[in-house]
Amino acid sequence: DVQVLSQGSGWSLARRVVVIARIFGIHLANKSVDTMTSGTRILAHVFAALALLASVGAFYLPGINPNDFEEGAPLEILASKLYSTKDQLPYDYYSVPQCLPSEDVQRGNKVRPHQHLNLGQILSGSRQELTPYEIFMNIGESCKVLCTKNLDQQDVKRLKSKIADDYYVRLNLDNMPGVQTFTNSKGEELYFMGYPLGNVENSGKNQKIYFNNHVEFTVLIHQPKYTATSFYTAADDNAILYRVVGLEVRARSVKHKFQGQNLTSCPVEDGNHERLELADSQMSITFTYDISFVMSEISWATRWDPLLKASPEFKRVQYFSIVNSLLIVLFLTALVAMILLRTVYLDFARYNNLEDREDIQEDSGWKLCHADAFRPPPAMGLLAVLCGTGAQVTMIFISTVFFALLGFLSPANRGGLLTALISLWVLTSSIAGYVSARLYAGMGGESKNSVAIGSSFLFSGTAFCVFFFINAMAVIGGSSEAVPFLTLLFLLLIWFGVSVPLNWVGSIVGGRRKPFDFPTRTASIPREIPRYSPIPPTVFSLLTGILPFGVMFIELVFILNSIWTSEIYYMFGFLFAVFLLLAVTCVEVSIVIAYLLLCNEDYRWWWQSFIASGSSGAFMFGYCIIYLFTTPDFHGIHFSSALIFLGYMLVVSVAMICMTGGIGFNAAFLFVQKIFDSVHID
Repeated sequence: DVQVLSQGSGWSLARRVVVIARIFGIHLANKSVDTMTSGTRILAHVFAALALLASVGAFYLPGINPNDFEEGAPLEILASKLYSTKDQLPYDYYSVPQCLPSEDVQRGNKVRPHQHLNLGQILSGSRQELTPYEIFMNIGESCKVLCTKNLDQQDVKRLKSKIADDYYVRLNLDNMPGVQTFTNSKGEELYFMGYPLGNVENSGKNQKIYFNNHVEFTVLIHQPKYTATSFYTAADDNAILYRVVGLEVRARSVKHKFQGQNLTSCPVEDGNHERLELADSQMSITFTYDISFVMSEISWATRWDPLLKASPEFKRVQYFSIVNSLLIVLFLTALVAMILLRTVYLDFARYNNLEDREDIQEDSGWKLCHADAFRPPPAMGLLAVLCGTGAQVTMIFISTVFFALLGFLSPANRGGLLTALISLWVLTSSIAGYVSARLYAGMGGESKNSVAIGSSFLFSGTAFCVFFFINAMAVIGGSSEAVPFLTLLFLLLIWFGVSVPLNWVGSIVGGRRKPFDFPTRTASIPREIPRYSPIPPTVFSLLTGILPFGVMFIELVFILNSIWTSEIYYMFGFLFAVFLLLAVTCVEVSIVIAYLLLCNEDYRWWWQSFIASGSSGAFMFGYCIIYLFTTPDFHGIHFSSALIFLGYMLVVSVAMICMTGGIGFNAAFLFVQKIFDSVHID
């Protein structure tokens, strides 16, 4: 049993638990019940209960259940979408002229999805449509004709447009994406998702557009010692089973020539074929493909590792990012420590020394603001809503990274990340309602219903308006990202039917809490604030946001490069480390700003502490604009695609403002309460 367990690569967690339970259960069953200690009896009951799981079957995480194929078994290549960095609207694989599969998987002229799509796949425009490629396990083919398709002038025009916009084709086999492989100057193997639909050659006024009508598939396979279905025993020695561990694709443009019914342009090799140039009128295109199988040492359990493996240079930059962020945090930590240990503690000693009380000047010091330090700020309802939204975004981020680190959001689970974000947004709505209502009620606010409405619709409504605008563009452009009407109704249903009620429940609970017991009383007449600087405090607070932004800057570049070029981002460990450093930076920046304001007898620290750390989100959006116009991949980007990029990044930046601002404000709020609670107030 132990030997089988050690060699059962790709087994689900539940299956391993059952095997372990059986091993220990059999061992404990051989012991006499009378000789067992109480702890051993409990352990025996636990393992016996776990062993019963075998009778009902074990669950597995999406994308981690291996499929075994016998030699000659048919393999299905599925089409995901066409995508481009110039045009951020993805399109259906069959939106351009392609060979169609057999009639039994067609619905008129439209190929239906071969697999059930989750919410994330629908929103991202990803489809899983069957292609007509006929591939059989471990049986190679050379220059096999897929079909010959006649294109009218409109088809050629549409194909030229997509090639000019640098569209790529995404295919996958057994949940493994088709990738192109490259080797850089350092000998490192790099992977690029998908293959180009064609290429453009500019030669003066005579622009030539070539279509890639020949695809070469290289399937990496591995022969396991045990099958996915066998639980204890090895597979039959006579049965040869294989698992798919990779799919490499390479596309070529080939102008095929026929002699009778036979192709004379095959085999296709580098430099020995004429390329297929698209004409300006009707034409005929012959689609062909090669298929080869290569035995690989990569096991099924580690087949995603080459795609997710970071290059040494990439790791060096990531570590540099962490060190850079750590230096900023250490600098701010030293500054805050100096304030707390030298200044604040000296102030405590001076203010609490009754004998020297007469020596204290009455026109300086943060203690003089004791009657105004907890005066409710203007627009405190809006501040409460932003802080509540920030608490919700923080919880969503932490939960997402946690599940990603556990492997639940693996790239093998297509659309899982976006589905998880929407699910968490709905389920954590009560947090936003509770924090907003608690803060507002604690400051003595009376318009609790308006705060509940704000926490329910301010951020969510902004995000939905942006999404609705982009979806309208997708519908007009005929993109596969256009959300179907029923899916749109479903999103509205979970918003108004689940998210809003949960938000109101949290608001009711938070609104019933007692007001905050502040350490000082607030005077009825506000104290006059002396003019202490020609620079308004709001401007100074906005500029301090550059420090939190500097902590996350390099990681932000990696995320943008991954998301907007349709690559895989899976460095969640680095991301969580950067988040911790960012949170510490926000805390320290807001505390310093609040203390400096109070030292200058300015009690308007509420909004300033929020802006000091929250302005990092504004810097983030500013950098996104710079990124849009300076990144080579976005050169020649369409205006509609620029709007899509800026729209989604605006939503992310607003979420970042709420999250960082909320973290900083809560830290400053606790700090101000603590310092005034530590001195004697007459």
